[in-house]
Amino acid sequence: MTLNEFKATLQQTTPPSTLTPLLKAMWHEGKGDWEAAHNIAQEINTSEGSWIHAYLHRVEGDLGNASYWYHRAGKPVFTGDLKHEWNSIVEALLQNNSKN
Repeated sequence: MTLNEFKATLQQTTPPSTLTPLLKAMWHEGKGDWEAAHNIAQEINTSEGSWIHAYLHRVEGDLGNASYWYHRAGKPVFTGDLKHEWNSIVEALLQNNSKN
C-alpha cells in the first residue's frame, strides 16, 4: 500500500482489516479520532509505538510528554509541521510493513 492509497482509506468509516495496529492508530488520527489512536498506541511497546505516541502528544499540545516518548522511540524531537510528520510516520510504517 502506498501513502496515497492509505490516505484514500480515510474516506471509509472503519479502517481496513489488513492494517497493523500501528497503522490503525495512524488511521484513526488521520480521521481526527485522537482518543482511539492514543488507546492503540499506548498498548504497543515498540519504538514505532513510542514514535506514534510522541506524535499524538504533539497533536495534543503536551510537548513535555511528547519529548519523553520521542526519547523512548530513539527519535529526535520533531518540531515541524504535524501533517508532514504524520506522512513520514505512515510512510515508514508502510515501508516496514511491505518488508514483512
